[in-house]
Amino acid sequence: MKKKDLSALLTLLAVVFFGCGAALLFSKSRREPISRSAFLLNTFVNITLYDSQDEAILDHCVDMCQEYENRFSKTIEGSELYKLNHRSADETTFTVSDDMAAMISEGLHYSEVSHGAYDLTIEPLSSLWNFTSDEHVIPAEDDITAAAERVNWKNVKLDGNTLTFLSPDTTIDLGSIAKGYIADRMKDYLTESGVESAIINLGGNVLCVGERTNHQPFRIGLQKPFADYATVFADLNIDDMSVVSSGVYERHFEKNGVNYHHLLNPKTGYPYQNGLVSVTIVSPRSVDGDVLSTTCFSMGLDKGLELINSMDGIYAYFITDDYKLIYSDGAEAFIDEIKEK
Repeated sequence: MKKKDLSALLTLLAVVFFGCGAALLFSKSRREPISRSAFLLNTFVNITLYDSQDEAILDHCVDMCQEYENRFSKTIEGSELYKLNHRSADETTFTVSDDMAAMISEGLHYSEVSHGAYDLTIEPLSSLWNFTSDEHVIPAEDDITAAAERVNWKNVKLDGNTLTFLSPDTTIDLGSIAKGYIADRMKDYLTESGVESAIINLGGNVLCVGERTNHQPFRIGLQKPFADYATVFADLNIDDMSVVSSGVYERHFEKNGVNYHHLLNPKTGYPYQNGLVSVTIVSPRSVDGDVLSTTCFSMGLDKGLELINSMDGIYAYFITDDYKLIYSDGAEAFIDEIKEK
């Protein structure tokens, strides 16, 4: 394990992924990248192609995001997840789609690995708290306790595409999985379409396809904690990998001197207060980065670091609340530049 003290480093990606910045490095004879943005998945998404001028590919990527949102959103009536969570009390077993089975499998795996510090069935709590409202309301303690009692990943069983709920009170939240999974499927589509240089940015979940067209890695900007979105504190060199962060400054509010954020403890029902500000994961698959950033944050510094160091080809950066950077084995190699602020 390696430790470096820094006065505020990487956390939630503010993707200064150099879409335009990287273009400045290209020779004038090369074509400018093309990109498409949209508000989907409850966030701003952006896809940039560096080696293709095919607008139809971008159109299809946006359509893919919309289709997946319609299928996996927990709030859109008629979605596959909405139907699962709003089943009748006597419905226990369902045949789910391949995509749903894959995501639930990921969630159950990390729920088990973390011994429930991360829990796929956090939905009763995540729906109780509202971190987007300007009212900054802390739910009633009795409501939090009641919701927490409904959270238990062991009440979900998956056998192939057969999903079984062992309790009528159990509901699922894919918020820590879906964007990473969707990004991976979009990358599959891009590579099948012949794209070899692109960036998929789903609201800060960044997945690089290949490298820049000048045969250099992409530089991914990492936002300074609690700073303006465009304030970049460090750059990582990323080649054909994903970068995802989870932090206490993403969806949060402060009340009576306490920062309440969206990373909830399934046992207590309240936001984790474990000395961490954020966790950033670099991984080949975005779905791993998505779920692991939440899982490792939930497990805390020591156990989260131990988990990452036990995995091949996956790297992590932990930022403590006194702005110390602690990174996993091999993670230092990705740091291109630290910009003191």
